[in-house]
Amino acid sequence: MGKDYHLIIWKMLDELEEELKKIEPGFKSISYVDTGPMMDKAWAVRAGLGWLGKHTNVINREIGSWFFIANIITNYEFEYSDQIPDFCGTCTACIDACPTNAIVQEYKIDANKCISYLTIENKKEIPSEFKNEFDNWLFGCDICQDVCPWNQKFPIETLVKDFHPQNKELDLGEVINMNEDEFKEKFQQSPIKRAKLSGLKRNAVYLKSN
Repeated sequence: MGKDYHLIIWKMLDELEEELKKIEPGFKSISYVDTGPMMDKAWAVRAGLGWLGKHTNVINREIGSWFFIANIITNYEFEYSDQIPDFCGTCTACIDACPTNAIVQEYKIDANKCISYLTIENKKEIPSEFKNEFDNWLFGCDICQDVCPWNQKFPIETLVKDFHPQNKELDLGEVINMNEDEFKEKFQQSPIKRAKLSGLKRNAVYLKSN
C-alpha cells in the first residue's frame, strides 16, 4: 500500500555503504534487496536475524516477520552473530490459514499455489481450481503472516513514513477499466507496478468472477 520497498531500502543501503567507506576507504561492497542472485532468507537465518518459520518467512523474536531483508557483500569479514533457534514449536496457524493450501508441509511452500506468486510473478492465467479461495486479495497475500502469533504479539508500526498507505482500497471495476496512463500515474512508486496493468486487470477479472 505504500512506496515500493526497493526504492526505500536501496537508498538506505547507499547511505550505509557510503558511511562505511568514510570509516574505511578500502571498504568495497555490493548490495541487493531481493534483486540479485542471493538466497536472502537462508543468509538472514545464518546471520542471526531470526529463524525460518513454517510459512518460510524469517521470524525475529522482537519484531515478528514484518521486515525486509537486504544483503551487503563486502571485502571485510565481520564478527559472526549467533544463529537463533526455531521458536515455532507446535504452532500450525500459518498452514491452517492458507486458503490455497500453498504451505504443503512445514517450512515448504508450493509457489504454484501461493496467492502472492499467482497475482504478482505469474504471467499466465490463474488456474480455475483456486476460484473462491483468494479471500479478495488483488495483489499479493499476507495471510500466513497475519495469523502468525509472533506478529500478533509484537505489532510495531514503522517509523518510515514512505511505508505508510498511499493507495486506498481498489475497486475491481476501477481496475478493470483503468488505462495505461492512469495505471502509471496511480502506481508510479508502488510495488503494484511489478504486476503491470495487464496482470492487475487479470487479477481483478478473476476476483470478479468468483
